[in-house]
Amino acid sequence: MGASLAPFQHFRTLRTIILAIASRARPLLEVVPALLVGLLLGAALMAAWGYDPWKAYLALLEGSFGNLYSLASTLSKATPLILTGLTFAIGLRAGLFNIGAQGQMVLGALVAVAASTLRLPAGLHLLISMSLAMLAGAAWSLPASWLKVRRGISEVISTIMLNWIAVWLAGYLLLHFLNDPQRGGWVSIMAAPSARFPTLVPGSELTYSIFASLAFALAIYWVLWHMVPGFELRCSGLNPAAARYAGIEPQRSINLAFILGGLAAGLTGATQILGRYPYSLDNGLTILGTLGFDGIAVALVGRNHPLGIIVAAVFFGALSAGGGLMGFRARVPLDVIYIVQGVIILAVAAPELWRLMRGLILALRFRRGRSLISSSSPSRDPGRG
Repeated sequence: MGASLAPFQHFRTLRTIILAIASRARPLLEVVPALLVGLLLGAALMAAWGYDPWKAYLALLEGSFGNLYSLASTLSKATPLILTGLTFAIGLRAGLFNIGAQGQMVLGALVAVAASTLRLPAGLHLLISMSLAMLAGAAWSLPASWLKVRRGISEVISTIMLNWIAVWLAGYLLLHFLNDPQRGGWVSIMAAPSARFPTLVPGSELTYSIFASLAFALAIYWVLWHMVPGFELRCSGLNPAAARYAGIEPQRSINLAFILGGLAAGLTGATQILGRYPYSLDNGLTILGTLGFDGIAVALVGRNHPLGIIVAAVFFGALSAGGGLMGFRARVPLDVIYIVQGVIILAVAAPELWRLMRGLILALRFRRGRSLISSSSPSRDPGRG
């Protein structure tokens, strides 16, 4: 009898393995067709405007991976996007829509500039500057966390407000405390050479900060998928009510998500100030750009997974690094390049964006159903015995 059941047991084991592989490969099976669709749509747009899409894409590929300098440029642009993508992804795993990476990054950059005034040995100076910048980013996330946990205020509203407060605070500090007298009032002092990341590829912008970003991403992966606090965080994001029933405190997971995201955003500011010329801030925060908001798209393309975010950040870095040669070789105007890049990014991010929207709609329907049930249930008359 046992021998007759052996083939079925082997079949069941093989089926389990195939299903496990399929579930692991599902993001890849989603991304590849979406990327092909995005490339085809971009090619159609360029062809409709009279440009050669084949020549443009070859130039894009050569400008991003064609030689060591191109690869270094791609990785350099990917370095901060890994971290800001993690900020949004960690929050989303906890059921939060944390868009405060921009403000937390600004605070991290300000503290990195201020820390350069310390007189410390080279390696220690860099380590302390990075640590202080990360702590500043985490500290700037705490008000939004407190408002969410204690008052139930939407993190979208609070983080947007904190972003603008950080921008104007940066302007005030640059003008009155961190300005460089030799370069004008709205430019900060430069980060001290002892606090800068060494250059990894000579003649390029790629520094050893890429290893800081990768190490932090791997650490977040380990925390979320191999430690109890990360498991609780993900459970709280999937179903807060079920997590609370299982003895998990969603408020604790919210605080952890904000702190981890703030650490990532603060490290972003440090990598930009300590690892990229001109090693300083100006009034427009040019060196920071919109990296905090760009991380949202990176997280969506990377399916909100730390390892996927690394790949997605390299993809975004390649689009940015290869765009210049794409315009030079194929004579594609800059506006058209931005449109094509946007179409490709939107196509790749669409499956995850649709999944998030569908989950939000289902959650709203569930809450509405619960409120209707509670309102329609007969109230107990206290006068009756």
